[in-house]
Formats: sequence, C-alpha cells, structure tokens
Amino acid sequence: MKRTLLPLSTFAIIIGFALSSCTIDVNDGLGEGTTIITPGTTENVLSGSGTLSGTISKDLLIKKGNYSLDGIVKITNGAVLTIEPGANFTVVTTKTSGLVVLQDGQINAVGTASEPIVFTTTTKTPGDWGGITLYGTAPIKAVNGNTTALSEDGNNVYYGGSDANDNSGTMKFVRVEYAGKKIGDGTSETNSMTFYAVGAGTTLENLVSYKGTDDGYEFFGGTVSGKNLVAYGNYDDSFDWQDAWSGQNNTNWFAYQVGTGNFGMEIEASSNADNTAPKVSNITLIRAAGTNPETANSPEISAIQFKKQGTGIFSNVFISGYKNIGNQKAYSVLIQDAATETSQVLTGKVKVEPMTYVDSDNLGVWGYAYTPNGGKTFTNATTVTKVAMTSGAWATVDGVDLLSALK
Repeated sequence: MKRTLLPLSTFAIIIGFALSSCTIDVNDGLGEGTTIITPGTTENVLSGSGTLSGTISKDLLIKKGNYSLDGIVKITNGAVLTIEPGANFTVVTTKTSGLVVLQDGQINAVGTASEPIVFTTTTKTPGDWGGITLYGTAPIKAVNGNTTALSEDGNNVYYGGSDANDNSGTMKFVRVEYAGKKIGDGTSETNSMTFYAVGAGTTLENLVSYKGTDDGYEFFGGTVSGKNLVAYGNYDDSFDWQDAWSGQNNTNWFAYQVGTGNFGMEIEASSNADNTAPKVSNITLIRAAGTNPETANSPEISAIQFKKQGTGIFSNVFISGYKNIGNQKAYSVLIQDAATETSQVLTGKVKVEPMTYVDSDNLGVWGYAYTPNGGKTFTNATTVTKVAMTSGAWATVDGVDLLSALK
C-alpha cells in the first residue's frame, strides 16, 4: 500500500494543549489510497472540535463538541475509541465515509438520553454515508456452514471466530442518521449499523437508526444482543440478520416505517438448519399509511419474514399498519420456503407469541410463499403492549419525537 507522510499540523483538530508539529509514517496494510493518521502518545484527545479520519491505532478520547468524520475511519491495533456524551459528528459526503471498528479495536461510545452521540450529514439525504460497522470474533454459520466469511460492505474483511463472549465495546445513546451509501457495485448499500460476528460481551443499548437507505440494523452471525433499539424510516428492512445470529438477551425493539420501507424484520440463517434461535422480547413494528416498498409491486411488505432456515423466539409483539399493496399481500408473519417451515416452524424454533396485529390486512393468519403444511393461525392477545421507551434528545430529530407512535 502507499506510505503516507503527513504533518500533524495539517490534521485539523483543536485540543486542550499546545502541540508541536511532527510527522507520522504509518503502513498498516489496511488499504490503498487512504490518508492514515495515527494520534501520537500525547495527541490522544479531541477537545471540542476537529476532524476524525484515517486509521486510529492508539487510544483516542473524543470529548463533547462538534466534529467532522472524514472518509473511512478504522479502529484497530488494540485501540479504544472513547466518545463522551454530547459529541456530534457531521460526516463528509463528498467521499465514502464510515466508522469501522475492526476485530482488534473497540468503541466506547456512551451518550445519555439528554446528550446523545450523533452522526449526521449537512445534506440530510438518506444514503449519504456508510454508517457504523463493528467486527468481532464470535461464531457464525455462513453459507454451507462456513465459520468465516468475507464482509459484503466494501471493506473486504473476513469475520467469524470462536469467542462467543467477544467484546467489541459499548454503544449507548448513539444515533446514526442518513446512512446506507451504495458501495462498489453501485447497487448494494451499507446499513446504518452493521454487526459482523460481534460477541455477547459487547453492549448495545438505546440506539437509533434514522432514515438509512438499507437496513436499520443487520447482524451477520455473532451472539451480541441489543436493548432499546429504534429503527425509523429506513428504506429496506428495519431489522435483519443472517449467518445464524443468536443473540439471547434482546428486548425493546421498535421500528417505524414511513415513506419507503420493505420488511419490518427479515430473518434468515444462510440455509443452516442447525442454528440457535435468537430471542427478542417486546417488539413493536408500525408501518405508516402510504409506505411503499423500495421496488414497485414488491412482495416485501409484510411485518416479519423468515426464510433460509431463519429462526427467532419473539414475545409481546405489537404490529400495526401492514396493508396489501396492489396484488401483493401483507402478513404479520411470512414464511418464504418449505424447508424453513419443516425444520424451524414445526420444531418450535420460530415463535411469534403473544402477538397483536391491528390496522392491517390478512388478520389471524400467517402468510406462506408456497402451499404450507397446514399453516399457522392466531388470535390477537389482549395482554400485548407496545414497547415502552422514554422520549428525549436521544430519539428526537429536528424537533420530531421518534417515539411518538408508542404513546
């Protein structure tokens, strides 16, 4: 790769003490053509303003303030990126930008309800940037049962390992806005938040994915769980997973689909029948009137889809607003293939109960993309309640309370 000599005086940061200009020569083999900047032993704090860019290979603390995120920023070499409450990042959109935490890096981004950590753009256009991606070393089952796979996000990183409790760090009260940038092939997009083989030692709580052009959250294998996750206005699926993701301690997931949106949840296990079903308690999926799929006449309009041996044990599920569009039917739960029904639904590894399904079409029945072996029916449960979350700055964008539909 290129070796880059860069005076730190050109790295636009403002820190709380004087710096003398120095030159850093970094060659870490992570990619061609990217300016690489490594904080030195005394230049490890951003104190209120500056630019986050390049590869971070030593611990870096970012204090409350307003910053730019410029290009693909990678955390590696045992470095911990710590971000304090009230740090706001405006992402550069004239190039491909994103925050990537590699297997040997960690993130400690802990905001508060009143002072969240926010990543946004000046143009406020869905698809502006690549979002946040974490890589871990927890187990996966990719296609053909492979225990490793190559990421599909353009970073070309192999993921998958054997440490179920792997710890990629902590993210609390973090909001990602307008992500989902198209990658190399011009058609695939990055998600707002992506978790590749991330382990159960990682903490994900009170996160918001806002108006991205791909999925709100996608898990590629791994064992991590998420609490208080909000997906608002994402174009593809609000929640998505594959490669036999198996998080066991998930709770309070809320998706509000408006304008453009596909499935509320899209679930698969990369055709691996032998998988551990993830568990999620308290799910609310709401589709606003007039919301259409990305592609006209697409069947991707149901609340929850299971395919390719996908599994999930879901409880206290509230679903509203999923209506037929044209000749396509919307269901609370849609099973796409007979193999998933035989190996997962009929063996108890797919459960969506208790559930309430209102203001929607095709009440009381699951949907099937083929002729099923009987077919599931259900009665709305009177005990089901919407997810309970407390409003605040963490879930407010441009004065709009993203949680208002839960009231």
